[in-house]
Amino acid sequence: MLKELKIISKKTNRPIAFFDSGVGGLTVYSKLKQLLPYENYLYFGDTKHMPYGEKTGEELLSYASRILDFFVEKNAKAVVMACNTTSSLIYDQIKDKYDLKIYPIIQSVASVLSKLPIKKIGVFATHATVNSGAYKIELQKSNPSMEVFQIACPEWVRIVEENKANQPQSIIQIKEKLDEMMQYKPEKIVLGCTHYPYLINILSKFEPKEMFIDPALHFAEYIKNDLQKNDLLQADEGFEEFYVSSSPENFKESAKMFYYLDNLPKLILND
Repeated sequence: MLKELKIISKKTNRPIAFFDSGVGGLTVYSKLKQLLPYENYLYFGDTKHMPYGEKTGEELLSYASRILDFFVEKNAKAVVMACNTTSSLIYDQIKDKYDLKIYPIIQSVASVLSKLPIKKIGVFATHATVNSGAYKIELQKSNPSMEVFQIACPEWVRIVEENKANQPQSIIQIKEKLDEMMQYKPEKIVLGCTHYPYLINILSKFEPKEMFIDPALHFAEYIKNDLQKNDLLQADEGFEEFYVSSSPENFKESAKMFYYLDNLPKLILND
């Protein structure tokens, strides 16, 4: 069970900022907010360019740079790349360009998962993440003997964003990918896109629920521990602000799967 952490700190009340292509990053956001309820938060859903898994590295770098510039204007103290695709393709290009703590989901989570006592691990992710080989590279940095099997599931993001998980055709598509993965006989399967944990109830109809790893919890714990280590936590009750690049009404409706928004997110044109 997640536990609240309240720490008196001398440090800033500047916000922690999150970004993703849509609502998927709320899986990480909601868990970190449970752990650190006293922080100030910003969240940007780049819904205009969703899904990121179909974009080139050049396009993603352009989108992320504009979003990070926005977070600098908002005086953020840290940025959470709550998107596996951007973490895999552009983190190395952007990590030293800003005077911010930047937390990439793949690199952070892999440092934890590589210590699991297992020999075979599967990864469901977007085409871009799979093609980058990022999960395999990062997992095997710490555990070279771990076998990593990656399968792209590009249609899963839209299934979640359009709230179609329980439709018969969607279930067929989900099971087809799971059957493909199970041929490798993994001991665990990482849901390597922040949208995918919403599909756990469908996936667990066919394989035990404990088979699937939601990286969001590991990621939230990692961020909390690092912020604490760097004395970047605050103790006052915080605020939260949500922004999108298109369709705020659709974002709020889809967000209900992961987190309830009191108000419509603000529309920011980031082109």
